[in-house]
Amino acid sequence: MPGSGARSSSELVLVGVNHRSSSGAVRDLICTEETEVPGVLARLQAGGLSEFFWLSTCDRVEVLAASCDPVRTAAIAAGALAERAGMTAQALAPELYTLTGGDAVRHLFAVACSLDSQVVGEPHVLGQIKAAHRAAVAAHTTGPELEAVLQAAYAAAKRVRTETAIAERPVSIAAAAVQTARDIHGELDRSSCLLIGLGDMGELMAEALREAGLPRLTVTSRVDRRAEAAARRLGCHYSPVADLDAALQSADIVVTAAGLGRYILSADQMDAVIRKRRRRPVFLIDTAIPGDIDPAVGGLEGAFVYDLADLERVALEGRATREAAAAAAWAIVDQAVAGFARGRAERAAVPAVAALRGHFEAVRTRLLAEHPGGDPAEATRLLVNRLLHQPSQVLRAMAAAHDMEQVEAERLLRRLFRFDESDTTERIEAVPVPGPFEGEGR
Repeated sequence: MPGSGARSSSELVLVGVNHRSSSGAVRDLICTEETEVPGVLARLQAGGLSEFFWLSTCDRVEVLAASCDPVRTAAIAAGALAERAGMTAQALAPELYTLTGGDAVRHLFAVACSLDSQVVGEPHVLGQIKAAHRAAVAAHTTGPELEAVLQAAYAAAKRVRTETAIAERPVSIAAAAVQTARDIHGELDRSSCLLIGLGDMGELMAEALREAGLPRLTVTSRVDRRAEAAARRLGCHYSPVADLDAALQSADIVVTAAGLGRYILSADQMDAVIRKRRRRPVFLIDTAIPGDIDPAVGGLEGAFVYDLADLERVALEGRATREAAAAAAWAIVDQAVAGFARGRAERAAVPAVAALRGHFEAVRTRLLAEHPGGDPAEATRLLVNRLLHQPSQVLRAMAAAHDMEQVEAERLLRRLFRFDESDTTERIEAVPVPGPFEGEGR
């Protein structure tokens, strides 16, 4: 029976950069807008990948692929990421991570469940994964392995959102931001907001403020093309980063989400801005981890600086509640990963089972053709003899050669056919081996 090729040797490979492994500056270079994705997928296809997708968010850029050659696939993916960054693969290597097999599955599930985001529970990332999935389908770069793991990731994310409180924190923080903005400025129908940087939590804040009646939102970012694309996506204004001071002067609310690992707003800069605003108050929301705003800004008259922890306190969300929700979510992810691995292993056994059934059916068909209209009892006895002839010969030969695998083979047979020592009077190797035509009158 052909067993060597029955089991799929395809393996999942994930290569990427995220908010923990790399700097914001590098991620800005690699980050891919929606209109650029088809071209990136085409280049990866031309480079040798066939089943894969490209995920680009504010926190990460990752390539997930299914391949029979994980090492080569990882090298192709790393090369594509380096090309986007305008760097050599060697220069980018310290900022990359590569995961395979179960580790890649667990990482994908954690990302889909928003457990790997800077703000745990933020709602955007699942939609971004689905958008990346749609792009891959349109480019014909998906396949059965990728489809299976993505559908399992979506199912895990749904469970996390319905069975835990993990999604409540970002929503409550955004609501707290809206309430604080109203405390400072009153109703928001005459206020304006400047979003600096494109982190997911920053966009969530901006969306909440607009839903609360904010009429004017402007986006700026270190990379102008990304800010322009975000402005189109959000349906708002765009300001070049070179005009940051002017944009700050006209903003009643400033949301920072750059995450560059350094302060992008200094006390001196904001002091000058507030002076030009004639001391009209500014509400600054720092959503970055680590922060974007120099803490000294909070000491300026007219500047009200809140970070996520401040807003969480406003929302009366306790750390214990957050950690309990995260623990429950991780438990769901681990269950989902185990279930996916089990299902994948079971699917891998299907070709062998089908081949076994086919073999048995072929023997049965030949025997019926050779003995048409025979006695049913005799026919079944002949069928058993034929089916057991080859396995019995192999087992006896293994026993005669003192082959250590013979014991394992016997144990496997007992497990497969669910019989034990009490079911038989002799060990398998002692059973007389019938001839291929015994009892057939030949």
